[in-house]
Amino acid sequence: MEDKATNSGIQFRSNYDASAANGKGKVSGYQYELDPSPRAWTGGIYDEARRGWLYPLDLNDAARSAYKTGQYNKVRIECKGVVTQTFINGTPAAILVDTVNTSGYIALQVHSIGASKIGGQKIYWKNIRVNTSDVKLSPVKNVYTVNNIPNNLSAPEKSQGWSLLFDGKTTKGWRSAKGNSFPSKGWGIENGELKVLSSDGAESTNGGDIVTNKEYAAFDLTFQFKLTPGANSGVKYYVTLKEQSGGSAIGPEYQILDDKLHPDAKLGKEGNRTMASLYDLIASKKDPRAFKAIGQWNTGRVLAQKNGQVTYFLNGIPLVEFVRGSADFRKLVAGSKYKDWSHFGEAAKGHILLQDHGNEVSFRSIKIRDLSK
Repeated sequence: MEDKATNSGIQFRSNYDASAANGKGKVSGYQYELDPSPRAWTGGIYDEARRGWLYPLDLNDAARSAYKTGQYNKVRIECKGVVTQTFINGTPAAILVDTVNTSGYIALQVHSIGASKIGGQKIYWKNIRVNTSDVKLSPVKNVYTVNNIPNNLSAPEKSQGWSLLFDGKTTKGWRSAKGNSFPSKGWGIENGELKVLSSDGAESTNGGDIVTNKEYAAFDLTFQFKLTPGANSGVKYYVTLKEQSGGSAIGPEYQILDDKLHPDAKLGKEGNRTMASLYDLIASKKDPRAFKAIGQWNTGRVLAQKNGQVTYFLNGIPLVEFVRGSADFRKLVAGSKYKDWSHFGEAAKGHILLQDHGNEVSFRSIKIRDLSK
């Protein structure tokens, strides 16, 4: 139980360096977030003093109402092998697959007090227990899994129906957007990464775009990407290949861009061509927690539901929401570069596309879950 103004956490599988912080000691590693604020991220997983948020609870909105303010709450953390599952008052909160630590300390956090008005606030603990023998993970359904092992499907993901679109070794499942075979140039596979190779920076003029062999209706798509400085690319979906556009194939796009160095970021309207935007239609929210530096791996996600609702995530933070075919969506299309394409973005199903924009961009851990059934 904690006061409303406090913030705390439970460290698990964490490291302790007694010599750090001028001899005061420092704990780093996985943290179960305790968050009574309106953000309501209790049960999310933070990597203290290392990588930051691993599982923001925006990834599992259903768990954000499970915390009870001003009452004792039941916290549960399950760790076995590389899998961690968290719960709050019996509600599944987060599933993380990660290899950085598989053992370590458990610690109760005293959060730094940054304002005098927070001084004197309290958090209470009781009934603290741990089991280390014959540990079994609880069965959990319909909770998004963050898997930080490249090109890997964990047991939780397999049970939820996820499949790999890229196996880390071959081009199986992909072909050119302009032919039946994979491009003979412009793309490469190295160290488990599917790469767009650098050329002249033009759209779809070297190897060209690639698409999945299969088409998808409702789906949950997740992918990791890494940009080189000044790079431009994108992930499109509901691509039918019927338009014969001449350039990049037509479809809604999750924009992938170096906003600081690429000129496209200043084009369009109100930033709707920047990173993680619905390209040329809706600008992504500029939440600083979502953006990692160029050269680091980022995780994108497109959740396209049967009711037409689409949500874009970047590193677990939702940045764009819209409904395909709605009056608002069609109004945006009418004012965009897609205005001349009939029923743009409203196809019942289509291919997933990775864009060749002439800049080096790497992809890995491309996964999809079919939601149409």
